[in-house]
Amino acid sequence: MENFIELIKAFILGVIQGITEWLPISSTGHMKIFNAFWPMTSTEEFTNLFIVFIQIGSVLAVLLLFFKILNPLGKSKEGSKNTLLLWVKIVVASLPAAVIGLLFDDLVDQAMSGYMLIVIASTLIIYGFLFIYVERKKIPVKVSHLKDISFPQALAIGAFQTLAIIPGTSRSGATIVGSLWLGLSRTVAAEFSFMLSIPVLLGWGSIKFIKAGFIWSPLEWATLAVGFITAFIVSLFVMKLLMNFVRKHNFTPFALYRIALGLVILALVSFQIL
Repeated sequence: MENFIELIKAFILGVIQGITEWLPISSTGHMKIFNAFWPMTSTEEFTNLFIVFIQIGSVLAVLLLFFKILNPLGKSKEGSKNTLLLWVKIVVASLPAAVIGLLFDDLVDQAMSGYMLIVIASTLIIYGFLFIYVERKKIPVKVSHLKDISFPQALAIGAFQTLAIIPGTSRSGATIVGSLWLGLSRTVAAEFSFMLSIPVLLGWGSIKFIKAGFIWSPLEWATLAVGFITAFIVSLFVMKLLMNFVRKHNFTPFALYRIALGLVILALVSFQIL
């Protein structure tokens, strides 16, 4: 029975990952909040690995959903060139996060371990207000197609992505805010944010998994599998829904949600409920 309950937790966390990875509301923050309410019975080391590893399931969903755009084969010469250039821009945009992540990820986790929920709540609120500010500023759209993103813009968006090293920031939230600030349309901002997850989450998840080793119990392997598959399936649906949403609406509802959730967490921490 205990094993079944652990798999249910893995399933719920997979759903949370699949939803919150793409919405600008912080996937890691939500999973850590859930784990604070209903913690996994495994070690803290395995729990942290699980949270990182199931993100690879979400990345595979990106590759499937945007396969036609990201696949350079079977296209005209011009189409293949644009696709290859897009990949180069994705790699360029991923470099800042790769460097900062490798250098400071463990240090950040250690420094904030004692007050992680307060950090998550604070960043949820701060970036919520930042989203509202960017939306109200109504920055003119300069880029309406992925192919029109310049290399300096790609690198700048990558710099924004490094902010996600702070729990609660949201990788997609940081990249989307940065993209809107630089004049990308909401649709292009969301698409490029999705694509930036490929090298960052795939690389970081693989490194964490390899460093942790492969000696896990059958239950732990099953837990990883359930979370991974669930995150993959849910991600496919959520990305499609978000793309349809941003074509007609702005990101203000997500900003308000971030602020409200952050305030609730601070209240729960203050009353020692969390």
